[in-house]
This record gives sequence, C-alpha cells and structure tokens, in this order.
Amino acid sequence: MSDALALRAMASAFDAQRGKLPVPGDPHRSPDVVAVARQISELGKLITDLGDEVLFRAAGQDQAPHTARVMTSFAAAVEPAGEAASALGAVAHQLAFLKQTESLRDQPDARDAREAAVRVMEDALASADAALHDGANSLHSASATVSPSSVRLQAARSRSTTAMPAPGQLPSGVTTAVAAPSGQLARGR
Repeated sequence: MSDALALRAMASAFDAQRGKLPVPGDPHRSPDVVAVARQISELGKLITDLGDEVLFRAAGQDQAPHTARVMTSFAAAVEPAGEAASALGAVAHQLAFLKQTESLRDQPDARDAREAAVRVMEDALASADAALHDGANSLHSASATVSPSSVRLQAARSRSTTAMPAPGQLPSGVTTAVAAPSGQLARGR
C-alpha cells in the first residue's frame, strides 16, 4: 500500500508542476524568466526524488513481489520530468532573447525574430505540459497496478451499479424476481 501511495504522491507532484506552467497571454501566469528558472530547479528536485525512490527500493532488504514494477515506474518517470525541464530551458532561453531585444522590437528583422521566439516558447510550453501530463498518468496507472487487489476489488464494487450481495446475504424479507416460463416475473423467496 505504501508503494501505491508513493506513486500517487509522485503523480501529484507532476500534476502540481503542470499547474505551475506559465501561460502566454495570461496576466496571472505569463512567462517570466525567474519563475521559469525556479520551476526548472523544482523539476531537478523532482528528478532527484524519483532517483531516491528507485534507490530506496533497490537497496531495501524486504522486497515485495511488485517492487521491481514500482522501481521501473519511478525510473521511467525521470524521462518526462527531464523533457519538461529541457522544454522549460528553451522557454528561459527565448525569454532572455526577448528581454535582450526589447529595444529593437520596432525593427522589421528583430520583430520577425521576436515573433519566432514567441512561437518557439509556446511550442516548448506545450511540450512541457504534455511531458508532465504523461508522467503523471504513467505514475497514476502504476499505482493502480500495485494497489492491493482487495482494495481495488472493493473500489470496483462500490462503483458498480450491478453489484449484488453474495448468496445468502440478502436481508430477511427481501424477495427476488425469478423469470417464469411464460416470460412473466414470479416472486420467490
């Protein structure tokens, strides 16, 4: 159960990073070099945390049957975290270029280059978003595969609209419908 919780917690960390991504044109979340650099640093910490999760399980003496699957899931999540950090590095690069060329923005060549920088930045932010989304989904899926089956079964039963109690567990006085040969329902006990 603790492995499933750890996987879900890491998936939530990916979701949280995704929620912090800058949004061009949004005055509350517009790209800013300091915020982007801070998020790159946070993604670096996330990668370190993923590595620590793998190391903790690899060095552990008591390994559950699903430990290798958990280690693989944490290790695989390093890639999308790295892709997101790399994409944010491109965003920081473009933001620095835009700041550097601010005074030249009215010149035709500079205007074209600045517009291209904005497009590159938008593509990089979309890539970071997709990578973080994929990483979170992968970790959420992995947590479902290592959850104790009884917990998954109970959860499935609670969601089911056709769940029936086990035979012999009907409360007294409850009758069930039984199909009669003529296609009409007959009441039984």
